[in-house]
Amino acid sequence: MDFGVVLQTDPPGSAVVGLMRRAERQGFRYGWTFDSSVLWQEPFVIHGRILEHTDRLIVGPMVTNPATRALEVTASTFATLNEMYGNRTVCGIGRGDSAQRVAGRRPTTLAQVGEAIRVIRDLAEGRETEIGGRTLRIPWVRDGRLPVWMAAYGPKALAMTGELADGFILQLADPFLTEWMVKAVRKAAADAGRDPDAVTVCVAAPAYVGEDLAHAREQCRWFGGMVGNHVADLVSRYGEHSDVVPEALTSYIKARQGYDYAHHGRAGNPDTAFVPDEIVDRFCLLGPAEEHIRKLRALRDLGVDQFALYAMHDAKESTIDAYGDVVIPALA
Repeated sequence: MDFGVVLQTDPPGSAVVGLMRRAERQGFRYGWTFDSSVLWQEPFVIHGRILEHTDRLIVGPMVTNPATRALEVTASTFATLNEMYGNRTVCGIGRGDSAQRVAGRRPTTLAQVGEAIRVIRDLAEGRETEIGGRTLRIPWVRDGRLPVWMAAYGPKALAMTGELADGFILQLADPFLTEWMVKAVRKAAADAGRDPDAVTVCVAAPAYVGEDLAHAREQCRWFGGMVGNHVADLVSRYGEHSDVVPEALTSYIKARQGYDYAHHGRAGNPDTAFVPDEIVDRFCLLGPAEEHIRKLRALRDLGVDQFALYAMHDAKESTIDAYGDVVIPALA
């Protein structure tokens, strides 16, 4: 199992670079950042500094979207970083939650995400592709490689992930839901004539190593609210009781009363009081290192290839170090 760390690009950007360097020293192979241009600093600028100051870390957004930047701009950005630092990037992509809604726009459609996966990957790897009826190729790309991983929850997004993407990003660490969604992605891949095992599975969730469970829950409760934004979209589309979306995912948002993105991804987010302890425990990894190892082994047995640790709490350094000292060696 590989390990990644996920950070917000809060200023100063140098602190983000420092934490990524720390993660690489502790055995993490991936460094991810949020991509929401109004809420945080521009991630690709910081990605260049991370790549410059690390040796092996693979860097990318968790996640970008098809609308914030023109597709050829996104592709050229990845291709430039890869030319400079040796194909050490990965593109996580989704419909766009905070990046779009903060700017007063709706998330993009799945059709736009599907086109973006094709266009960004083709251009960043040096192939011709079509955008709006025009054939384009980036002529200076040589031997480029860009895996594109899609974030998904709902049935149509899971199917698209299996059909098109190189990897699947699932932003929660509940074993029951992980099993259900991984099966859906792998089935879609097989139905599309692809090798299901070739789709990398990445589970991303907050992890907090410590003995004070109540404090850890309060530091990570924000995550249930963030996931709840996507769940609310699913409920509006499929209803509260659906054959295609499990109630284990949707039932907890009944008391949700709106969301202010000013507190997005922050410990103490006042809009996440509706998230019960049970959801925090299911969606996150909390407690002593041994509990993290137990849950990660269960996820690995379900086909998870990478765990990406959201470090948005008051124990970033100590949790990264605990993973490097204890958790990662146990899962190696």
